[in-house]
Amino acid sequence: MLLAIDVGNTNTMFAVVDHGEIVHRWRISTQASRTSDEYMVWLTQLMEIDGVDRSKVGRVVISTVVPTTLFNLERMARRGFGIDPLVVTKDLDLGVGIEIAHPEQVGMDRLVNCVAVGDRHEGDFIIIDFGTATTFDIFVGNAYTGGIIAPGINLSAEALYVAAAQLPRVAVAPPRGGKAKGFDTVSAMQSGIFFGYLAMIEGLVARLKAEATGPMKVLATGGLAVLFEPYTRVIDVVDVDLTVRGLTIIDERNRR
Repeated sequence: MLLAIDVGNTNTMFAVVDHGEIVHRWRISTQASRTSDEYMVWLTQLMEIDGVDRSKVGRVVISTVVPTTLFNLERMARRGFGIDPLVVTKDLDLGVGIEIAHPEQVGMDRLVNCVAVGDRHEGDFIIIDFGTATTFDIFVGNAYTGGIIAPGINLSAEALYVAAAQLPRVAVAPPRGGKAKGFDTVSAMQSGIFFGYLAMIEGLVARLKAEATGPMKVLATGGLAVLFEPYTRVIDVVDVDLTVRGLTIIDERNRR
């Protein structure tokens, strides 16, 4: 079995992959100060609860956009599983091109998503990843060719609450009834946050498609993808496990 670890700015995903199928997923908040022992205690308990035999984990692959977490995750893999993990970098065989002026600036999570799309889909794509930041990645001709980085919706909602003294903290969700017009403070805020963000997504997708030289599909990933998909026609495919699938492909390609 493969243990795939995807470290984001807010959360870290641990997923167990068995014969190409994702069988278990666990999340923990990303903290640079978390020790290898803390990771191991937390992960071992969850594996026991879900009936996962830790001794059957034969490979570990790690992708991180928070470099300070890497040392303790590698140490956890070696001490807890007796495995030297595969750390995803641009020096590996990714199977996709990077066609921008400064390839070193591209986050590994964005390239991992491109790897998964290139392996599972045909054609050119706009990949929207809803995370701490919302990213739009342009995948054309089996290569990453650029993209957009916008503040994530949770970050935007929190900033509104922090900056405005009389506004409450609200959940990121469409207002009750699904109408844009709000009838109280909470519904007005939810409408502005949710539908305003949705309008940004649709507007940026329209601009990217207008700049493209051919047809493009839109794939959404990240935990909030399923929240937005019912309210817009611009999203063609939702795959919340896209990054883990990409890590699995990279591991297979580089372990041969």
